[in-house]
Order: sequence, then C-alpha cells, then structure tokens
Amino acid sequence: MAFFQGFALEHVEAGEATLRVRHGGDGPPVVLLHGHPRTHATWHRVAALLAPQHTVVCPDLRGYGGSSHPPELPDHATYSKRAMARDVVDVMRRLGHERFGLVGHDRGACVAYRLALDHPDAVSQLAILEGIPLLERLERADWRFALSWWHWFFFGQTAKPAEEIINADSDAWYRPTPDLMGVEAYADLRAALRRPEVVHAMVEDYRAGLGVDREADRAAGRRIRCPLLVVSALQDDPELDYGDDPVTIWRAWADDVRGAEIDCGHHMSEEAPDELARLLLDFFAR
Repeated sequence: MAFFQGFALEHVEAGEATLRVRHGGDGPPVVLLHGHPRTHATWHRVAALLAPQHTVVCPDLRGYGGSSHPPELPDHATYSKRAMARDVVDVMRRLGHERFGLVGHDRGACVAYRLALDHPDAVSQLAILEGIPLLERLERADWRFALSWWHWFFFGQTAKPAEEIINADSDAWYRPTPDLMGVEAYADLRAALRRPEVVHAMVEDYRAGLGVDREADRAAGRRIRCPLLVVSALQDDPELDYGDDPVTIWRAWADDVRGAEIDCGHHMSEEAPDELARLLLDFFAR
C-alpha cells in the first residue's frame, strides 16, 4: 500500500512545541503515538487500514522526528510524559477534535496513559501496546530487566551523556533496517537519528522517565476511566518477569481492562500491521 496515501502532512503548534503530524481518513478520530526511537512513520500501514473507518492522526512526539525541541529544564520536565500529553491534546483541538481514541506504543504508551489520567474527558478509549506504567516497571525491575533494558539507565544518567556515544554513529547504535518498516519509514527514521538535537531530546525523555514521570505516577491519585486494551508482543523479551501479567497490573490503574496478544516482536505496527489493525478496529467499534 502507498505510504500515507491521502494523508496530509503539516506542522501544528501545540503550546511550547510544534509537532509534525500526518492525518487523514474519515470517521471517529484516533491518535497513534509512536515509541523510541521511531517517528510517526512507523504507523503507515496501520494508519492506512484504520483510515476507512477513522480519522487517523499520527504525530511525532515532541523532540522526536520532525517535531520541535523545546529547551530542557534542570529536572527534564520539558520532555515529561505530562508535557507530551498536553501537546497531543492541543494538536487534536487545533484539528477540531475534543475527544478521541488513543493508541500508544512503547514510550508513546507512557504518554498515552498519562494523557488519559490528566485529560480523562479527552479520551474515549485507550490502547496500550507493549507497556506498563513507568512506576510499575521501575519498582518491579530485576536483573533480567537490567540486562535487556539497560539503556533506560544509560540514557537516564547525565554524568556520561549517552548522546556522545549515539551521535558518534547513530546507524551503528540503532541498527535500523527497511526490511519490516518499509523504505519510506526507514528513510524518515534514519534522517531523524542523524540530528543531534533529536537524539538529545529522545534521551531527555528517558531522564524525565526516571524522575518527574515516576513521581507523577506515584502521585496519580486517580484511575483511567475509559476502556483500556493492553496488547502484548509474544516475541518481545519473553524471559522478562513482571511479577504479574500486564492486564493484572493495569487493573490497579483502570476500571475496564481487556488484554490481547500478537505473535510478533516489539515493533508490532511494522511486524504485524494487519493483526494489530484488526484488534484496534474491533476495540474502537465497541
């Protein structure tokens, strides 16, 4: 299928940030939020499958891809999930949508659940792909998590900045290939990863995650009110031990939780777009 055929590409102001946004389709609005280190282009196949039934909006998170890079603060709150969630709400309002369905993958999942907590009236349904709350993940971390996901802590510290290592050869660090994501998404990602300001902003995201985002989770004091779909990838680090299954973990945060699994690796929008799109269409039709 053609890359975002029929979709508009524009830059939309969102308070202190300007987000690069693809949007198209027709029907109830759905926002797709990418993870690290991807751009909105990771969604191109899923977006095309949703577009006949939904208005689909795919932004680059602030600092990622072609979105702007507001200057960081000492506590890294500029790149907090709360700030990124405000961006999405502002963009959707500028596009004429006060309420929408929401899908988040990886770091985008963290933005998505924060948005549902902070702006409950804006979210009709929430789908979390490959994620549990940051606080839960950090408090449940063990040697398996540290072995597989050590980059969380490498990115999170500042004494030996990760940016210096990544920027020396971003292709070698991330090792992107066009095999699954497609040549257009690959080119978009590779161009972004060669910009030091993008790499810095992405690392700031992780620094916020270990600090202000963790504290925001601890002080949440509310639950996710809308229906929540939790989708896990069976081939993504199956040896990791969460202590509980993701659906059980999310039931401490939300009232209406259902789960699903896809037999693929971490980047499910690229590895299993048809199955993922079917799950999302069924969920948003409820």
